[in-house]
Amino acid sequence: MDETAFKKKIGIKIRRLRAVKGWSREQVADKLEMSAAGYGGIERGETDICITRLVQIAETFEVGLPELLEVNGKTVFNITQEHNQECNNWSFGTSSHEMKELMLKTELEKCQVIRQAQAVEVENLKEQIGQLMEIIALMKKPS
Repeated sequence: MDETAFKKKIGIKIRRLRAVKGWSREQVADKLEMSAAGYGGIERGETDICITRLVQIAETFEVGLPELLEVNGKTVFNITQEHNQECNNWSFGTSSHEMKELMLKTELEKCQVIRQAQAVEVENLKEQIGQLMEIIALMKKPS
């Protein structure tokens, strides 16, 4: 499958995900913080999508990146390591061990961020428990 055909298939998949959510192009463009015309180019398969944007699209539609990129039962792409603005560009072709490794690293980073947020929340809850215990102790004091 050539790059153009792959981009079109990904665009169709993204359009179907949007339809399932019942969202308009404008709503998705707002969620992705981009223009509706730019988002339309993605759905039509006219736009090269950087990995950062692909991850953002996958998160918006609550699907995994591998699921988003799967076409005909295969995830088909290779890393080219070219840089364009703040994104990596990807050359589409064959399955790639490097891409699987990158996806795992991305998932690990997300898990680490979630774990850090949970640790902060646990500390906040411990502080609240301490405050509630002080209030209970004050309420039990004879007046």
